[in-house]
Amino acid sequence: MPSDSEVPIEHEHDVVVARQKGRQLAAALGFSTTDQTLLATAISELARNIIRYAGHGRVQLRCLETSGRRGVLIVASDEGPGIPNLDLAMRDGYSTGNSLGVGLPGARRLVDEFEITSTPGVGTTVTLRKWLP
Repeated sequence: MPSDSEVPIEHEHDVVVARQKGRQLAAALGFSTTDQTLLATAISELARNIIRYAGHGRVQLRCLETSGRRGVLIVASDEGPGIPNLDLAMRDGYSTGNSLGVGLPGARRLVDEFEITSTPGVGTTVTLRKWLP
């Protein structure tokens, strides 16, 4: 099984590193090129949000194997300002950063499982799971 990794997110280049590591992990597990790209895109969205809103954080990438299923677990976390209204932040088109507002809802659509927790003043953690078909 491929090894797990953690990428500190502090600079724009770290987004590229996290994306590449996610793609490599997915490829090693046998994901299709399309699914590798979807996962890498979701990682990019989350890592960019860390830089934009929290300044720094981390992306953890892990192999999953449970009940005969294999997949990838991605945990993006920060200790930034948090998200005061998760329901609003998960709406397509909503943005506090003058962007298109596709980050969190877009990432959710690219994976099989999506969880987010956020506490204002404490930080945000987004957990993604993508399973092999």
